[in-house]
Amino acid sequence: MNARQGRRAALAFGLACVVGAASAAPDATAPQPAACPASVPADARCYNGRDAEGALYWIAIPAGWQRDVLVMHTHGGPELGAPTLARGAEDLQRWSVMVKAGYAWAGSTYRRGGYGVTMAGEDTERLRRLFVQSFGQPRRTVLHGQSYGGGVASKAAERYGPVPGQRPAYDGVLLTSGVLSGGGNAYEFRLDLRVVYQYVCRNHPRPDEPAYPLWQGLPAGATLTHAELAERVRECTGVGLPAAQRSPEQAQRLQTILSVVRIPERSLLSHLSWATFLFRDLTQKRLGDRNPFGNAKVVYSGSSDDAALNAGVLRYEADPVAVAALAADSRPGGRLRLPVLTLHAIHDPTAFVELEHSYKDIVDAAGASDRLVQTFSEQSTHSYLSDPEYPALMRALLDWIDRGEKPTPQKVAQLCAQYEADFGKGCQLRPDYTPPALATRVPAAGR
Repeated sequence: MNARQGRRAALAFGLACVVGAASAAPDATAPQPAACPASVPADARCYNGRDAEGALYWIAIPAGWQRDVLVMHTHGGPELGAPTLARGAEDLQRWSVMVKAGYAWAGSTYRRGGYGVTMAGEDTERLRRLFVQSFGQPRRTVLHGQSYGGGVASKAAERYGPVPGQRPAYDGVLLTSGVLSGGGNAYEFRLDLRVVYQYVCRNHPRPDEPAYPLWQGLPAGATLTHAELAERVRECTGVGLPAAQRSPEQAQRLQTILSVVRIPERSLLSHLSWATFLFRDLTQKRLGDRNPFGNAKVVYSGSSDDAALNAGVLRYEADPVAVAALAADSRPGGRLRLPVLTLHAIHDPTAFVELEHSYKDIVDAAGASDRLVQTFSEQSTHSYLSDPEYPALMRALLDWIDRGEKPTPQKVAQLCAQYEADFGKGCQLRPDYTPPALATRVPAAGR
C-alpha cells in the first residue's frame, strides 16, 4: 500500500467512527452535581453531564482539592452498546482509589459504543477542556488509560503532547493493563481462536447456519446473543460446567483449543465473545467490511495432530487497506514527549503482558526509551490490581514530572509498600521482571 492509500484508509476509519454521532448528538450539559458512587469518599463532590458530541461523563473532586492534580481516565472495553451514565459511574467506583489519594478524577463514556481509539482520545481531551472551564486549571494533569483505554491514552498522549509556547494538555501518562501497540497486535490472536475453535467445535457457525468469513465476527443481521454463544461453548467444551461433569470428548476439545491458542480456560469465553461481537463492530462498521487480520501462513501447534489442524483450519488474508486503517487509528508511534509509566499483571488473562514488550519495541524504535518506565506485578487479573499499587504509581510519576526523578521499578515497589499502611495490603510488584516477545505467546510464524 502506498502513502496515499494509507491516508485514505485512515480517513475512512475516522469517518466511520463519527458518522451519525456528531449529527445526532444531544445538547451539551454543564457538570451537574450528582450523588457519588458508594466507594468514593463521602466528602467528595461528584458531577456528571453530557458534552457537545454526546459523550457522557463523570467528575469527582476530593474535599480540600486545591487545583493540584487531575486524573483524566480513559476506560476499557470498548463498550458496544450506547453510552450510559451507569457505565461512567462504574468506572469512577472502580478507580475511586484516585479520589481517596487526593486527586480529582474525570472520565468520559466516549460519544458512542464500538471501536475507535482516536475518537475516544478526542472525547477525553474534550472533557479535560470542559473540566478546566468549569473547575479551573489543575497544577498537573495525568492521563490514565486502563485496558483498551491504555491504547487510547498511548495515542492521545502523542496527539496532545507538549507544544512549544503552550501549556501542555497532559503532564504525564499512566498506562495500566494496557492493550498496547495497536489493535492489530492486540487482537489478531482472536482470529486464531475463531478458526481453531471452529475446527474443533464446528458450532460457531453450526453446519446448518449460513457460512461467513470468521473475521467478520458475525454475519450482518445475525441475532446470536452472548448467552447463546456461552451455550455453544459449554456444549462443545464443557466450559461453564464443573470439570467432573465434562465428558472426555469435551475435555479433549477444550485442551486442544487452550493449548493451541495459549489462553487460560477462564478467559476462553470472553476472548471468543470479543472475536464475535467486537469483530463484527470493527470489521463491518469501522472498516467497511474489510479484514485487518490474517492467518494465511500461520503454523499452529499444540494439538494431538498438528498436521490435520493446519490443513483443516480456515485461512484468511488480511486486507492492506484495513490493516493500515486500524494501525492509523490505534497503533502508537512511540514518539513520547511526556513521562510514561506502565503497570501490567504478569499473568493478565485478557491483555497479555507480552504487549508491553511490543510497546517498548515501538518506543525504542522511535528513540524515546528515556521517557518510558514499565513495571509488573505477580498477579493474574486484568480489570483492577490492588489499591496501594495505583497511588504508588501516581506518586512515582508525579516525582518524575515535578522533580525530574525518573523512577525505577524498585522505587515503585518501595512506594507501594509504604502505601499499604493507608490503602491496605496488595503490593505484588516484581521489579526484576522482563516480558517476553509477543511472538512467544501468539502463534505468529509466517505472519
